[in-house]
Amino acid sequence: MLTINNVKKRFGSFTAVNDLNLNIPTGEIFGLLGANGAGKTTTFRMILGLLTPSHGDIAWKDKEITYETSNLVGYLPEERGLYPKLTVREQLIYLGQLRGMNRSFIQEQTLNWLKRFNAEEYLNKKVESLSKGNQQKIQFIAAVLHKPELLILDEPFSGLDPVNVELLKGAVLELKNQGTTIVFSSHRMEHVEELCEHLCIMHKGESVEQGKLREIKRSFGKKNVSVRADFDLSYLSAIPGVVKHRLTADGITLQIEREEVAAELFQAIQSKGFVRKFELEEPSLNDIFIEKVGVVHE
Repeated sequence: MLTINNVKKRFGSFTAVNDLNLNIPTGEIFGLLGANGAGKTTTFRMILGLLTPSHGDIAWKDKEITYETSNLVGYLPEERGLYPKLTVREQLIYLGQLRGMNRSFIQEQTLNWLKRFNAEEYLNKKVESLSKGNQQKIQFIAAVLHKPELLILDEPFSGLDPVNVELLKGAVLELKNQGTTIVFSSHRMEHVEELCEHLCIMHKGESVEQGKLREIKRSFGKKNVSVRADFDLSYLSAIPGVVKHRLTADGITLQIEREEVAAELFQAIQSKGFVRKFELEEPSLNDIFIEKVGVVHE
């Protein structure tokens, strides 16, 4: 388990992280969410030992992460961190050897991962010649080459097209199934909903919501109703209990205060015309994020 106990990080008079407490179970994918400036990257850097907490402690399996234990951790930063003039082969051999890996094993793992990502052709190409998406794949390989127990991914899907997003998600799930504990942040809420069982939403350095995703959704209270029909549905927004609405090309999506309001909406559309869809849905993670943080997630 990764434990973060009463952690604060101050930079002069500015508090970047304030009294953060997290218990991240072993072998799970944990989502750390927040708008830009919420304290996510600062938290990651404290976990890695790159920054020292002003207060509190962080431990992996009850031990502090130090230079001696850093080989247990993999890190994919949001910023590109590769050497542009090196080839992919040179880059990964160098980074693997820094982790104490044998050169032949590095090359074996490199080829396996490049095949996995359909990127064998880039082995002897300089990093600077690759697209942003392919650089991201190489940077991911560098983060997992040494088979870390704990993997930290800061915006791992940044710069990837939909096909490569699916490739990377598959790799992340495979690592999780092999026992790797993964902590990641993403601006794409649907990725967090798909991959994470537990999560924490941060705002201005503090945790404003954390726990199991299913329980967070259940406790939120509000539900969404999606209606598709061949007639004007805008009048539904005036029904008591509708919190907000959004008109679409062929219908309307409404957020309601409680489940019972859905029955009133259903009654209101009867005998009005042909209804193609009426669906009561759980709130999305994006709905919850906006409610808790008060801003749209960039």
